Amino acid sequence: MVCPLANFEEVYKTQHGAVYQCSRQNCYWLEFAGDTTAFKVSDFFNFKKRIDAIDLSAMIIDPSRTADFTIVMPFRTPRCFVLDINDVLNLRELLDGAKFMIELNSVVNACLQVTPGGIRV
Repeated sequence: MVCPLANFEEVYKTQHGAVYQCSRQNCYWLEFAGDTTAFKVSDFFNFKKRIDAIDLSAMIIDPSRTADFTIVMPFRTPRCFVLDINDVLNLRELLDGAKFMIELNSVVNACLQVTPGGIRV
């Protein structure tokens, strides 16, 4: 359930989902596959690492039916992700874009804090 006092800002969005930042709760919200999941900042980046670590080539090569899907249960969330190869690729694209935008925002803020004379404000 989303807190009514939450202040959401869109971080990154694709046709498959979106990532939002909540400044009041200091967390990220992932909207993917018709559901929304809240992550603490560190848990969000750990979840991205877990998704990046999924071996897609092994899923493709393995002829067994169980290799068609992977199950990921993020830390400190009640959600379980059951992902096929397309879902993994779509989720990676979404998380990569969100991470890039988060890092870009940090760089821009750091640049804005430096005056032309090189003195931090």
